[in-house]
Amino acid sequence: MTQQPVATSNKLDAAVLKVAGVVVLGAIMSILDVTVVSVAIPTFMREFDASYARVAWTMTAYTLALATVIPLSGWAADRFGTKRLYMTALALFTIGSGLCATADTIGELIAYRVLQGLGGGMLMPLGMTIMTRAAGPHRIGRLMAVLGIPMLLGPIGGPILGGWLIDAASWHWIFLINLPIGAVALVYAQLALPKDNPEPSESFDFLGMLMLSPGLALFLYGVSSLPEAGTISETKVWLPMLVGAVLVVSFVLYSFRPRHPLVDLRLFANRNLTIATVTLVVFIIAFMGAGLLFPSYFLQIRGESTLTAGLLMAPQGIGAMLTMPIAGMLADRVPVGRTVPFALLLIAAGFFTFTQLDADTSYWLLCGSLFVMGLGMGATMMPIMTSALKTLHAQEVARGSTLVNILQQIGGSVGAAVMSVLLTSELNGSRPIPGMTDPSGKPVTEAGLAIAAQQQPELLQQFPVPPGLIERGLDFAASSFSSVFWVAFLLVLLTFIPAAFLPRRRRPVLDGQQPEQPPTPVGIH
Repeated sequence: MTQQPVATSNKLDAAVLKVAGVVVLGAIMSILDVTVVSVAIPTFMREFDASYARVAWTMTAYTLALATVIPLSGWAADRFGTKRLYMTALALFTIGSGLCATADTIGELIAYRVLQGLGGGMLMPLGMTIMTRAAGPHRIGRLMAVLGIPMLLGPIGGPILGGWLIDAASWHWIFLINLPIGAVALVYAQLALPKDNPEPSESFDFLGMLMLSPGLALFLYGVSSLPEAGTISETKVWLPMLVGAVLVVSFVLYSFRPRHPLVDLRLFANRNLTIATVTLVVFIIAFMGAGLLFPSYFLQIRGESTLTAGLLMAPQGIGAMLTMPIAGMLADRVPVGRTVPFALLLIAAGFFTFTQLDADTSYWLLCGSLFVMGLGMGATMMPIMTSALKTLHAQEVARGSTLVNILQQIGGSVGAAVMSVLLTSELNGSRPIPGMTDPSGKPVTEAGLAIAAQQQPELLQQFPVPPGLIERGLDFAASSFSSVFWVAFLLVLLTFIPAAFLPRRRRPVLDGQQPEQPPTPVGIH
């Protein structure tokens, strides 16, 4: 077992920063890929002559692959070593990116996105494990702020980069750009990460894997099918959700029996981790779910290009960039229960503006609200994750980061599906246009035609449109967005309940540790 040197200073030394650089580079690839692909969906619809529901599986397939592989990452990190597993994940993601660029059909692209997701799903939990072990719990707040860099670059750079690459070159380059980054990351990881020599000490929970990984994948498949189906009564929605839920519940009941379960739910005996994860999940359902609707409003209601929509989203990332480093330092010194509620107030204030949307809301007001929301986000997400992992023992870190990432993935998927279903339901309430149907035979609504006309003005030349119809449709569509943002706003308010129980005192001393000192030497298991 290779021993890592124990940190004796509260400062982030060069060795720790080198390790953090590897993790940040991998996280940038994974997170940018998600945001870049999201703005490319209209392009995929045109290039592959496919419906939105079909093209949306380029995102859903990636999410399902993440859900399948994340539960395995904790055991695999202990069994094979974090360095070699992290490099394997980087290689899978890079190879998958190259294959995505060669796709000739939408089916091929979806399949290659699965390969990408198998690699990308391990990058974040492994990265959190590597950084926590490198820095020790006394510096994890500042290091989490470093890991937050790609989470800032995602919403800022992803839509801008994706729009520019698609406009200047072609959609292939949103995947090809990962090849040089992946090559650099692999070399960097080989040089910077400490050598590991794992000693197999735990048996693999094969039965747990048969329940949890398929269970998560099936449940999220059903949830992800909701926007397309429009109702939970559809068989392709409720059946996989039900089977997935049964498998996940079965795993929960079973997981307390084996000594080393696939995901260690015994960690919830740690009150600090439990409160932090509940707060995180409620927050992510609200924030991540509604976050997908911000660019949609600019694209569908205001008729902006993907590049302009990306630029309009930048204030949110800039706001987070200002507060995240400060929040990271404070998380190492001040209990998060004293800071997170104030950050949530900023997020709630920003969200409230979007509950008042109309088709002509001032961009200055919207960008200002996104900036305020970003200030709150930068002081919320990473401090909560820090609180979740900070009081774990060294041997619990890999399993703890896996558990947090699974819950984060579920929360994000559920939030996105719920907000999409609510928006679709609201838009479907628009007045149908007599005698006008879409290719599937469904009646075209005023809101639907208005949104389509914003993105493809040439449609108005093909159909006679009565005066005022487009304006009326846009007003209804904007009101639909506003209604969904009310739900998100109320969920943000709900986050204050678990946040009130976050620790307000200095963290407890773990067995064998001194207050505010690093743990005993950490080995790569």
